[in-house]
Amino acid sequence: MNITIRSETQADHKAVENILLSTFRTNAESKVVNAIRENGNAVISLVAVSDEKVVGHILFSPVTTHPPTPEKGLGLAPVAVDPQYQLQGVGTTLIRAGLQMCIDLQYDYAVVLGSPKYYKRFGFQKAGNAGLQNEYGVDDEFMVIKFKSLPNGGLVKYANEFVLYSV
Repeated sequence: MNITIRSETQADHKAVENILLSTFRTNAESKVVNAIRENGNAVISLVAVSDEKVVGHILFSPVTTHPPTPEKGLGLAPVAVDPQYQLQGVGTTLIRAGLQMCIDLQYDYAVVLGSPKYYKRFGFQKAGNAGLQNEYGVDDEFMVIKFKSLPNGGLVKYANEFVLYSV
């Protein structure tokens, strides 16, 4: 399968919404993505395209650390692939492209809340080992990847849009 990764455009929004609704159990992720876009907080928003069809999406939005630190971080959430295209490397390709864009944009680190088994292969490590906590009360599933530097501990908070829809 030939996959192209490109920046999301407004014309892609409906296809991305359909992928999110078919991938997740609730519409919370779709609402979060729409709110992040509307509020101008989508730092990186990429789509995977196969034969001119959008088959996957990834979004990175700003995270903050409390107490505040000078390091700039992004939260990877969500990543979704059309169920018909899953297990074919689409998600992997999106994540690698997104992480490279984080580096290109000179971010210091990124966090993700997900499967340690899956995300470790991209270089994510348990964030708790770096003294980083999260607002969701999870341990092993909260992971960080360092591009340049990490905060010296603290509570990492995702964009406010996540709180609005309880993802």
